[in-house]
Amino acid sequence: MPRYDFRCRSCGATFELRRPMAQANAPAVCPQGHQDTVKLLSTVAVTGAAGGAPQQAPSGGGCCGGGCCG
Repeated sequence: MPRYDFRCRSCGATFELRRPMAQANAPAVCPQGHQDTVKLLSTVAVTGAAGGAPQQAPSGGGCCGGGCCG
């Protein structure tokens, strides 16, 4: 289940909730009981195979490989 980070505008607390993606934008209540919260943008780290060197995109055909995007 995805984890979403929130910040309370009332007390400044930052907290996380695990909830289904269908409820990603549902209102959240901070641990102190305040309802004025905002969902924070999360960063996602993506690595190549086993954290090794970056992989090259396939060439030819498909979007951006065949020159269709300019």
